[in-house]
Amino acid sequence: MFFSQAGARPRMWEASPSEHKKWVEVFKACDEENKGYLSREDFKVAVVMLFGYKPSKIEADAVMSSVDPNTSGILLKEFLDIVRKKKEAQLYRNEIRHIFTAFDRHYRGYLTLEDFKKAFKQVAPKLSERIILEVFRDIFSS
Repeated sequence: MFFSQAGARPRMWEASPSEHKKWVEVFKACDEENKGYLSREDFKVAVVMLFGYKPSKIEADAVMSSVDPNTSGILLKEFLDIVRKKKEAQLYRNEIRHIFTAFDRHYRGYLTLEDFKKAFKQVAPKLSERIILEVFRDIFSS
């Protein structure tokens, strides 16, 4: 999806000037008829160009329903905001994956209570075992 579904919010992230320029170039390339906006199909092509995958119908519907209804599609400003949010969410997921991998010392694809305790002892050595156990239960009981 375009927005993080985790409880925590991704940090604000700003594109570098070269990345911003690339996004504008992709917008212009996908707006073949110079309409000033991207249609649903134009948007799908832009996502493929920038992120390497075709957005699902649900993603495309969500984006198209979020744009100004008085326009025929996604304006450049809206497109840049959508892409920035998508990039933020992507970076956030990568950060979460990196942290999980650091805690999963045996490369099992899941964390045991012992893995969790060891990780917390490294990053918060003064945290009581009771608190660690409560956090583990809260996270993994849902």
